[in-house]
Amino acid sequence: MYRKDWIAKWAAYTPEKIAVTECETGRSITYRRLNEQSKFLSNKLVQKGFIKGERLIVVAEHCLEYVALFSMAQKTGIIIVPVNYRLSASEIDYLIADCRPKQIIVERKFEHLAKGLKEGVDMVWMEDLASELTSVQMSAFESRDFDESHPLFILYTSGTTGRPKGAIYSHKMLLWNSLNTTQSLEIVPHDQTIVCTPAFHTGGWNVLLTPLLHRGASIGILKKFDPDVLLKAMEEKGTKLLFGVPTMLKMMADSKLFDTIDLSEIRYFIVGGEALPLSVIHTWHDKGVKIRQGYGLTEVGPNLTSLHQNQAEQKIGSIGLPNFYTELKLLAQNGEEVASNEIGEICLSGPLVTPGYWNNDKATKEAILQGWFHTGDLAKMDDDGYLYIVDRIKCMFISGGENVYPAEVERVLRQMPEIDEAAVIGVASEQWGEVGKAFVTVGNGAIFSSDSIIEYCTKHLAKFKVPKDVVLLDEMPKNDSGKIDRKKLNT
Repeated sequence: MYRKDWIAKWAAYTPEKIAVTECETGRSITYRRLNEQSKFLSNKLVQKGFIKGERLIVVAEHCLEYVALFSMAQKTGIIIVPVNYRLSASEIDYLIADCRPKQIIVERKFEHLAKGLKEGVDMVWMEDLASELTSVQMSAFESRDFDESHPLFILYTSGTTGRPKGAIYSHKMLLWNSLNTTQSLEIVPHDQTIVCTPAFHTGGWNVLLTPLLHRGASIGILKKFDPDVLLKAMEEKGTKLLFGVPTMLKMMADSKLFDTIDLSEIRYFIVGGEALPLSVIHTWHDKGVKIRQGYGLTEVGPNLTSLHQNQAEQKIGSIGLPNFYTELKLLAQNGEEVASNEIGEICLSGPLVTPGYWNNDKATKEAILQGWFHTGDLAKMDDDGYLYIVDRIKCMFISGGENVYPAEVERVLRQMPEIDEAAVIGVASEQWGEVGKAFVTVGNGAIFSSDSIIEYCTKHLAKFKVPKDVVLLDEMPKNDSGKIDRKKLNT
């Protein structure tokens, strides 16, 4: 039986190859040593009474020990629950009450959170664990057998009710996501990436880290995104591919190091989260770095579609074609598939879909209907089969009886050379029910004119889509994954 122990396999095949390196500290670990440490952790936790299915919460930045815990989970069936260290203690208390962990591992820099917890749970410091792992010797541990649908992670996402939902990420999802990713991105063992996304986000594990571990490649970890540090690290390590969100690519392009840094080893960047402005694509293309945009979400994949780097400009704004093992269709509200160039909700099926939400049957039944996961994302497909995100269902507003999709308006706004970022929301209107309100940031030295922006939109959009008000911001509010936080706009 396939026992899902990737690190043990590579420890046998390429034992002295560096698996993971911490960019800030320079610490690194080979596949052999990573396997030794994960076996030690497996024995330690089993001896403490952990059984398959027990939950282990981790409140820490990404590190070597976190990756060892991942390997331990593959061996034992213990479920890792990565928690956002930017939450308050009361918010973490809710997660503890929801998933009932047997233990919580906390990095000492987040001691203030640990002290604020009211829910009683056995706690271990990550630094103490790291100290133990430095001197472990090879120990025997027979990897456990468990069903492929068994949870590997519980990844908490924001809920529409105000309470987070724990998306179950299964071992089956991990395997099929890796197969999808390695095939579409042509990942090979000599590849190298740097992961900048936090471990409490699926991007910190499943966009590139776990697919590269599955291929026996090498990964760098950057605990906190810093454009200068990242650029230097990519040059030094000969990074082959990198995942980032548009904000990261823009910040790197604005860095003083950008013109002098050598990124000739890069095959391409993988970009997700939001559409990347054409100006940013041109900037990176001029440097010889190709851009590959895609789409995914915590509950499915997350690597679901991909736009080949050679079509980044030709199909600007597209999330590409469905990846090899992605089953996707666009459905209208009546449940029927829509025709080309018509808007429908992205629905997904197959081995990449979550089994559901932890301890939340209601949310599971609402999201998964007749075997299809309903994403809440609206998209259309052109005559060539390429997908374009239109908006989130909940972001759409109705103005004068017409549906307005903010993402469509935002794409037009981003075409203006003076605009860096744009976000549009619907606000109440006595006359029209709702109208658009745009928030923008502008480039250095650009002259902001609300009238000129509205005039530009009028030339490129139907009248009902044109924002009635434009607000200039010094900086867009962002959430922990680098996306624009719309909840904080107009508050």
